[in-house]
Amino acid sequence: MTAADYVACLQLQPHPEGGYYQETYRSADNIPHNSLPPRFAQSTTGDRSFATAIYFLLPAGEFSAFHQIKSDEGWHFYAGGSMLIHVLHPSGRYEQIKLGPNLPQGENFQAVVPAGAWFASEPAPGTAFALVGCTVAPGFDFADFQMARAQTLLPLCPEQSELITRLCRL
Repeated sequence: MTAADYVACLQLQPHPEGGYYQETYRSADNIPHNSLPPRFAQSTTGDRSFATAIYFLLPAGEFSAFHQIKSDEGWHFYAGGSMLIHVLHPSGRYEQIKLGPNLPQGENFQAVVPAGAWFASEPAPGTAFALVGCTVAPGFDFADFQMARAQTLLPLCPEQSELITRLCRL
């Protein structure tokens, strides 16, 4: 199947950070706002689902721009080629995660981006598209989503200036 086939079959929609997505799960149960970790204190949208899940597809030539959320995000590989996830930890440490089917080449079927880290993703060179899943707990809410400005990230990790500049939309 092609990227367009997956977009049509899974009814994927454009994602604000780039690529295509479809929410596939949102738990019926919620965590009360006053029981959430302190990083959610400034949120004005209240309770959070226990967890959420999406399909996420990136075609060649597209990227998911640097952003952060207040929850851990688990990534799962499904189809296509490899995806690179670029993580800037709050300490300034850079990490590249290779999500894909080629385990002997250091790729993984699953990976986790910790809450509060800035991250972006893109298909690896030579990849036509990557179809993955993302599971977020506590569940995703756009109130917890922040797109990065390159000038904000550059002081955090100056040795990654080319990557930051290339993968920020703001």
